[in-house]
Amino acid sequence: MSTDPSSGTLSNLLHENRRFEPPAELAAHANVTAEAYAEAEADRDAFWAKAAERLTWSQKWDRVLDWDNPPFAKWFVGGRLNAAYNCVDRHVEAGHGDRIAIHWVGEPLEDTRDLTYADLKDEVSRAANALTDLGVETGDRVAIYMPMIPEAVIAMLACARIGAPHTVVFGGFSAEALASRIEDCGAMVVITSDGGYRRGAPSSLKPAVDEARSIAAKNGHQVEKVLVVRRTGQEVDWDDAVDVWWHDVVASASPEHTPEAFDAEHPLFVMYTSGTTGKPKGILHTTGGYLVGTSYTHWEVFDLKPETDVYWCSADIGWITGHSYIVYGPLANGATQVLYEGTPDFPERGRWWDVIEQHKVTIFYTAPTAIRSFMKQGREIPDARDLSSLRLLGSVGEPINPEAYVWYREVVGGGRTPVVDTWWQTETGMIMISPLPGVTAGKPGSAMTPLPAIGAEVVNDEGAAVPKGSGGYLVLTQPWPAMLRTIWGDDQRYVDTYWARFKDQGYYFAGDGAKKDEDGDLWVLGRVDDVMNVSGHRLSTTEIESALVSHPYVAEAAVVGATDADTGQAVVAYVILREDAVQDLGADGGEDIAKVLSDHVRKEIGPIAKPRQIMIVPELPKTRSGKIMRRLLRDVAEHRAVGDTTTLADSSIMELISAGKAQSTED
Repeated sequence: MSTDPSSGTLSNLLHENRRFEPPAELAAHANVTAEAYAEAEADRDAFWAKAAERLTWSQKWDRVLDWDNPPFAKWFVGGRLNAAYNCVDRHVEAGHGDRIAIHWVGEPLEDTRDLTYADLKDEVSRAANALTDLGVETGDRVAIYMPMIPEAVIAMLACARIGAPHTVVFGGFSAEALASRIEDCGAMVVITSDGGYRRGAPSSLKPAVDEARSIAAKNGHQVEKVLVVRRTGQEVDWDDAVDVWWHDVVASASPEHTPEAFDAEHPLFVMYTSGTTGKPKGILHTTGGYLVGTSYTHWEVFDLKPETDVYWCSADIGWITGHSYIVYGPLANGATQVLYEGTPDFPERGRWWDVIEQHKVTIFYTAPTAIRSFMKQGREIPDARDLSSLRLLGSVGEPINPEAYVWYREVVGGGRTPVVDTWWQTETGMIMISPLPGVTAGKPGSAMTPLPAIGAEVVNDEGAAVPKGSGGYLVLTQPWPAMLRTIWGDDQRYVDTYWARFKDQGYYFAGDGAKKDEDGDLWVLGRVDDVMNVSGHRLSTTEIESALVSHPYVAEAAVVGATDADTGQAVVAYVILREDAVQDLGADGGEDIAKVLSDHVRKEIGPIAKPRQIMIVPELPKTRSGKIMRRLLRDVAEHRAVGDTTTLADSSIMELISAGKAQSTED
């Protein structure tokens, strides 16, 4: 079951024997075939050069990759292009101006808009002219703090069009979080809206921008202009010297704008990700390599046929998934896509399935946390909709439990759609590890193998590759086009954070643990911070959670290691029951629930992984992007005061969990 605990590698727990072959029709017409792996292996630079030729360059590059000063890469050296032109204008010039770019679905049922590529070109040009009139120049930074409305995408592309790097801050973040990002990148303009809709009610955004501007001013940074979209019609405070209505300056601006071509290494955006020290890390992505990587992988992994597909990624543009696989990748490929403002279950639980049915969505890309929430509700809700248009499903954001994968494939995909379980990060910019839907037999829970021209390996503490059946650290062994270039304003932190751990080998360390199964396929096991050491065995929380979720009572689970006098750490599990289990067993699962679930883990994995305690909870503490905050659960398990909850989507969850009762599973 496990590797030698003294070896420092992760124990290999779960085994998965189910396989789903690619559908014959998809495989016969797949964009990318098995030959791509050999082609990339033979000449990686030539492979990426061919991928880059899918874009329009005003000046071709002299050199595909400059890796002369690692870890500082330059891709497509000497090349010049404009990201917004590639995402919009060239499709209109190619005769596709009438193609729908965005089917926008607002949370209120009556709010819908369709934008063609011609519409998008005009709107982006107007916004670019308006930003220029507000004094924004090439190289100036612009912060964007908006709901999921078309103007958010338009704002990003307008910034790219004039060469002003944007930093998009998720609309759920606090004024303090927004201020810290504005200050760090020195944003001179903020684009926002009066508010957005969240579960049927207007949720304000402009007041947080006002407060963030005030905080930044106290710290010596002045925001010069705030451009405000009217979305909800809420009352807002107004400063005539700073605040400008979008409809006043963008609607009246000219739809004619000639985009300038920028160097391939020109900064495109800064995306902030949480740092362990508390200071957010500004991940810098540049233009050429990022656009090549995102557009190619979007076309490759999702087998996109832009003439016929309707694509929907449910992420928010405030996250990297929204940047890469809502804005830049799909629009560079001329895709038709759905953009949805609201939550999955408002005004009723089938809202997402209604959208898929209405717009005949063919490709759907979402997060495991959403999939598990639908599992909790039961299959009756999706079964009541016609989801037959779907031909491909994707998963992103965290490892997907095998049972969630199977449920997603069978219930949402009708038992016929491939699932691409993708691994990548804010820092990688693009998908790195994923099945190819026309090539790879899907294996529930496994991200499978690196994409063609991507180097990934699982290594031990010394940086040596681990054998099949063992676990260790996930590293990237070669540079890739959409890689981060540095941390904004802090090259040394970039080196220390990502490259110091395996400096001798020159590997990028992703911060994630992973295992190679008996076939050599990769299973990402989550952050190495979430690894437990139980009686000398290094166990991954992800695999124990997957074992729990495979029980028919369980919709979702989170596992942490708590200090234990006998074993060093012991497994403590927090479990959400499926609704049908609650109806049968009661809200707390009944007095035998802990033993039932513990025995199940023992059977699936072995006695080493058996939880010491199991707590039945109504919800788990999650960030606004859906990631479980295990740090807070460790606080509860070890009877400490619960730490900072400001990044949670709902901080009241911790009070409910802290007040709950854990059932011991000790024999």
